Amino acid sequence: MGTGVRTVLAVDGGNSKTDVLAVSGSGEVLARARTAGFAPHGAGAAAALRELEPAVAQVLAEVGNPVDHVAAYLANVDLPVEEEEVHALVEAAGWGRTSTVANDTFAVLRAGCGEPRGVAVVCGAGINCAGLLPDGRQARFAALGTSTGDWGGGGGLAAEVLWWSTRAEDGRGRATLLAELTAAHFGRATALDVAQDVHLGRLDRERLHELVPVLFRAARAGDDVALDLLARQAAEIATMARVALGRLGLLDEPAPVVLGGGVLAAREPLLEDAVVRELKEVAPYATARVVSDPPVLGAALLGLDALVASGRLAAHELPAAEGRLRTAVSGRLPG
Repeated sequence: MGTGVRTVLAVDGGNSKTDVLAVSGSGEVLARARTAGFAPHGAGAAAALRELEPAVAQVLAEVGNPVDHVAAYLANVDLPVEEEEVHALVEAAGWGRTSTVANDTFAVLRAGCGEPRGVAVVCGAGINCAGLLPDGRQARFAALGTSTGDWGGGGGLAAEVLWWSTRAEDGRGRATLLAELTAAHFGRATALDVAQDVHLGRLDRERLHELVPVLFRAARAGDDVALDLLARQAAEIATMARVALGRLGLLDEPAPVVLGGGVLAAREPLLEDAVVRELKEVAPYATARVVSDPPVLGAALLGLDALVASGRLAAHELPAAEGRLRTAVSGRLPG
């Protein structure tokens, strides 16, 4: 393997972890590693990429350097200018002869589809949506948060839970079971205590993501506020999917809508059923599917697609390679 011919280095950089995978053109997994998440918004893209280098070096040491193609699909790479910056850094690192850099939502989409065609909506820490056609045309959103029109995801839902909980306690808002459950989850007397402890640094703000399962629990108990929040999240997911499908000309024909990220992968029936209902209203030909395979699978498949597109892998070899890769990767990544 020293020449790295017909070998893909797949990198899926999420907010909390990054998976690195080396895959042969036949779909065989050659090496794998896991490291910390990709977080360029603090120290910058160059520093964030350096954090990934030990894991990449470990994988490349097993298969040879450089590989044929690097397929890097990374969270927090939301704008074309950010893709260009990170792509230049990956090229300069010399990990592969060619490379592709894009947002990790595209990897989720490919992991859930048998071809690079359809739309993915990801609800993880935040929310994002992207669509792709086999000819390379894309549909995407800026996905920078509330400033670019985004609502929901784990962080957004957690903030809503705490907002409604504290307002219920002080009389400004509707009564909700969320207040009691939020306080109990963190071992505080009130939800206001939770908010104050986060503000004072006595409770790690990152732990607020734990409020998503609390929201699910309240909704299953029939709490109106919790049910309204899930309904709003479902409507937002369907709206993003509808817009992306429309931009790609897929609203009037069958197309997959892949649902991924921690919030959706939890498979809460109340949310999942609501998403399916909302999607049926706005995109009746679309088919929703929750992806359970790790996004790095999608990154690797997109890498193999790139080999086919460049003539370095025969198109007739791709189906067998994809099947072999799916079997090898599903549920077998390090924890």
